[in-house]
Amino acid sequence: MTRGFSEFFYSQAEVVLKKIREAIRKAEKRFISTIMIHEFYQLTLQCEGQETAILRTHLLEKEFKVATVNAEIAKSGSELRHKYRLSMADSIIAATALLLNATCISNDPHFKSTKEIKTTDLRKLSTYPHLGLFHNF
Repeated sequence: MTRGFSEFFYSQAEVVLKKIREAIRKAEKRFISTIMIHEFYQLTLQCEGQETAILRTHLLEKEFKVATVNAEIAKSGSELRHKYRLSMADSIIAATALLLNATCISNDPHFKSTKEIKTTDLRKLSTYPHLGLFHNF
C-alpha cells in the first residue's frame, strides 16, 4: 500500500501515528499530489472497496491542499524523468515537490538521489513548514 497514508489509517504503532499526526498538525502548508490520491484510491479500492476508498481520499482532500498537474509541473517532471530515469508518476511527484518547495516524504531511493528536492522518510519525520506527503513508502 501507499505506506505513508496506510500507516496513517492502519498503523497499530502509536509512536508512528503520533509522529504522523504531529507533523500534519504542525505543518503550515500540507500538499498532496493528484498522483498520490490516484495511488491511494486505487489501493484502497482493491483492498476495501469503493465506499472506503471514497471516504479515505475525501479525508485526505480535506487535510491537504491538492496539487494538480499543470504544464509547469509536467515540463519540470519531464526534465527530472530524463535526468534521473524516474517513472512518469515519480517524476510528476518530484516536480510537484520541487515547484511547491515541499519536502517529499518517501523512502524511495529515486527521490533521495534527486538533488533538486528535499526528502525525508517516515522514521525521520519531524516538523516541516511545507509538508508534502507525496509518495509511497
